[in-house]
Amino acid sequence: MGWKDFYHNRWTGFIFWALLYVLWVIWLGNFWWLFGLIVIFDIFITKKVHWNFWKKRYKKGEKRDAANDWLDDIIFAVVFVTFLNIFFFQAFKIPSSSMESTLYTGDRLFVSKLTYGPRLPQTPLTVPFTHNVIFGKESYSKLIQRDYKRLRGFREVQKGDNVVFGFPNGDSVLVKAPVDDYYTLCRMIGRDAVIRNWGPVKVRPADKKDHYVKRCVATPGDWLQVIDGLVYINGQQQEVYPGIQLTYKVVTTGGKINQKFFEKLGVNASELFYDPALPGYPAMPLTAAMLPQVKELDVVQSVEANLEREPSEAELFPFTATGWSRDYYGPIWIPQKGQSVEINEETLPLYSRIIKDYEGGDVQAALREGTYTFRQDYYFMMGDNRHNSLDSRYWGFVPEDHIVGRPIVIWLSTDSSKKFPKNIRWRRFFKIVCN
Repeated sequence: MGWKDFYHNRWTGFIFWALLYVLWVIWLGNFWWLFGLIVIFDIFITKKVHWNFWKKRYKKGEKRDAANDWLDDIIFAVVFVTFLNIFFFQAFKIPSSSMESTLYTGDRLFVSKLTYGPRLPQTPLTVPFTHNVIFGKESYSKLIQRDYKRLRGFREVQKGDNVVFGFPNGDSVLVKAPVDDYYTLCRMIGRDAVIRNWGPVKVRPADKKDHYVKRCVATPGDWLQVIDGLVYINGQQQEVYPGIQLTYKVVTTGGKINQKFFEKLGVNASELFYDPALPGYPAMPLTAAMLPQVKELDVVQSVEANLEREPSEAELFPFTATGWSRDYYGPIWIPQKGQSVEINEETLPLYSRIIKDYEGGDVQAALREGTYTFRQDYYFMMGDNRHNSLDSRYWGFVPEDHIVGRPIVIWLSTDSSKKFPKNIRWRRFFKIVCN
């Protein structure tokens, strides 16, 4: 038998696809799916059932039906891409500047599900190629709801990883203000006023929350503290990654800095504001590498970091009198699966949402018992644009079952402030996303 005959042999095809299918079933961990081997056997060997019933079977010499062929291609594409999105990769667009200068607004990413292991769909009835909305309406049905399950990945989430996850506060979404944080608005003006102005509220399952991307700065069991805007984990300063930036008050001798300098430096022009009364820039976002280049400019008189020392207890998690601010935050312990903590009136604000919403527990029972044991791991996420990022400092811990994947490559990047073709960031085409 020649190679061509071997390649086209029906038993060769059956053995190849059967082996791949068995490996997938082992990974899935549900051996009931092994009955699918019967289907594969029939497709390649017995051919008794017309499994792709929508596709016309042509007789020799019969003219092909273009519409039917298109339908077959579309169905194959939907099934194939959906399979890839669930188990391997998913496309994601950066919606805000919270991760600059690591990830830019307008970056289109491929997110790896394999790194941490793919979540099996908890809400499987979904319109293909959508996440949670289509034409302004929910693109899924909650008729079927499954328990959380994650397949084995290459590794766990590590400190320093860029991570895509479901926005924890995204379980409650206002119909007339879907982008705004429902819980923050309730704290500011009261629930009744929020519902009256922007309601009603839609409740979304965990796997249908909007996707965010941030850097994981602390993992389960860590103690985190922010001092002078820098992150410390278990008493040790965390690495300052190249994309991390703070804002600085830059005072000039009276004029603006040349716009081309900012473009070359990589500063986001949309975040720059020149105040002639200063004169200068009240909040210029700069990385550690950009900082000395700005200081060396002849037009620059002084540069000072905008470090907030006044407590922001109404804005910052856990929204109590902690004395913490954006740049002086913590110490705070990151909950770990299997670990127990004391529950009292002082610690309850830290863990009540975990107990009630993320783990379906009884807050009052935990208070009576005086202790609570966590059922899953949690993470602390922060944006690299540290002074322009709504992150765990503002809404708390990210549960393990909210983790989606890790960005691995930028396949397209566009700047909305420019017109085509100048809006395309050519240097970011197929750029590998590094920590």
